[in-house]
Amino acid sequence: MSLSLQKKDPMDTWPPLSVVQQWFQAVVTHPDGIDSGIESDAACTLMPMTRDELARMVTRSKNLSAEERLSIYANAYYARLLECLGDSFPILKRTVGEEVFNGFAFGYLQRYPSHSYTLVRLGDHFARYLDETRPDREETMAISEKPPVGWPDFLIDVATLEWTIDQVFDGPGIEGKPTLSADDLHGIGTEDWPRVKLQTAPCLRLLKFRFPVNGYYTAVRRLTDASERIPAPAPAESFLAVSRREFIVRRHELSQPQFELLAALQDGETVGESVARAATLCDLDDEPLSRELQLWFRDWTQQQFFEAIRSE
Repeated sequence: MSLSLQKKDPMDTWPPLSVVQQWFQAVVTHPDGIDSGIESDAACTLMPMTRDELARMVTRSKNLSAEERLSIYANAYYARLLECLGDSFPILKRTVGEEVFNGFAFGYLQRYPSHSYTLVRLGDHFARYLDETRPDREETMAISEKPPVGWPDFLIDVATLEWTIDQVFDGPGIEGKPTLSADDLHGIGTEDWPRVKLQTAPCLRLLKFRFPVNGYYTAVRRLTDASERIPAPAPAESFLAVSRREFIVRRHELSQPQFELLAALQDGETVGESVARAATLCDLDDEPLSRELQLWFRDWTQQQFFEAIRSE
């Protein structure tokens, strides 16, 4: 279907096409519908008009008014955005069901309407929205101590993991670039730890969860029956590294000391400072800790977590 513009009078001239396009976008993407879109500041600044003027500008069809024809575009716009969010959060959608997920998604689009030229950023604030609208938010905020972990926290964790995977897939990576090997790290003596830093790969993301969502994510992805459900796991703190190698997003479960060490390196701390942070969480003497560190760094270099060595 196409919309045609008609002049109020043969002598009249309309604004440039670019202005008409901006007005059309402001109207059909307004979160409160076509009527509010026509009356919005954005639309009125571009092309102020009354209802009668709209009817003269947008050709009505045999069965549809100008507003109804515009509504078709608005409905298609939101249907496409809901579809995109569903594609970015398939595990969350399967967990809560399509109807509930679409309710979340539509509310999210109203609070955080899309302003980017690309749909890659569409779900940037979705996990935040779930936290802002959680049904127990007021009760949770009123608790001075650490609140109990519940179902909303699980959904937020799942959304956070899925969006991270989505962004790592579309973001910068290390493909075609040199990365550090185990031999490179073996060349760093312990005496150099206080002044040496490691530059982590741009695709490395470190996540801390209240639930073991990585295992849940894997289990749900393996389901072949669309109607099958897996119960949510019990709360348990978990840590994860998400990265990309050979254009495949990879997930690596971490212990808390491993997480803290990598987080310190990513924050720009020296190797010595990072190891010290991890050591406070390990019940190991120096020698067994040294062996563990060698194993950790060997694995992380194989996964291409590090790009370069930097010295202060």
